[in-house]
Amino acid sequence: MLDVTLSKRGYTGNDLAMQPLRSRFNQEVNKAVQAFTASLPYDRRLYRQDIAGSVAHARMLARQGIITDKDAELIIMGLSSIREEIEQGKFVFKNELEDIHMSIEARLTEKIGDTAKKLHTARSRNDQVATDLRLYAKEVIVTTLRRLGDLQRALVDLAESNHNVIMPGYTHLQRAQPVLLPHHLLAYFEMLERDKDRFEHALDHADVMPLGSGALAGVPYPIDRAFVAQELGFSKISQNSLDAVSDRDFVLEYEAAASIAVMHLSRLAEEVILWSSAEFDFIEVDDAFATGSGIRTSNRSIDYP
Repeated sequence: MLDVTLSKRGYTGNDLAMQPLRSRFNQEVNKAVQAFTASLPYDRRLYRQDIAGSVAHARMLARQGIITDKDAELIIMGLSSIREEIEQGKFVFKNELEDIHMSIEARLTEKIGDTAKKLHTARSRNDQVATDLRLYAKEVIVTTLRRLGDLQRALVDLAESNHNVIMPGYTHLQRAQPVLLPHHLLAYFEMLERDKDRFEHALDHADVMPLGSGALAGVPYPIDRAFVAQELGFSKISQNSLDAVSDRDFVLEYEAAASIAVMHLSRLAEEVILWSSAEFDFIEVDDAFATGSGIRTSNRSIDYP
């Protein structure tokens, strides 16, 4: 394994992954600045993705002969124990370590010594966080798609069990034409189907493996990106390293799709509220899903679904 030494600074190439370079500064970072620039309070939720990416990376490094099998095994065992510490609430997060990558790697060094520094060979925090975020986005989108499908099935079941129920159709809250309740309910099925299309589009764009892009221009090692992509469940590999480490448009696509989906869900929720009100009185919401108001009329409070 190559070990590039920055002699004037006293750091090796691997050390840079764990300690921001501050050799030209004469003072320590102000605590307020440190707290402001630290992403750890936010990206700590990426710990599972970060560890999964590191495990796949370590296996690839050993497979390519860049590190030894023994080193890879030690690294993977250490990462597994760190994941257990985090999930059991025993891991101590320190803001001075700035982000989830440095936090995990610092703990790995405490556990297995200098061998931990070999893990950062042939990668940068730039392509590491891009990989973590894409893995996280893929999981979130798959979960969202599953839940939208569950809601669609619930709507279909409700429509089938009320297939002959007639209700008024409204325009501007004025009764217009009679419609079947299933027809009204299945309008939301169609909305959710378009929502799913948008999430699937976002999933396709998130499903690209950026690891191997380095800081911005690749890495000088004989890595196997296809192996890592397969290990992590990516169907595609990024083609341009600058684009791979700098762009997060797949996150914006998820947020856009989520905003539209929430609008549809809000519309459905408002109809439930209207239908359960005294003015409409179409449905009665189960007590387990209703809350009370402090306002009382006669001897009873107003219930809200």
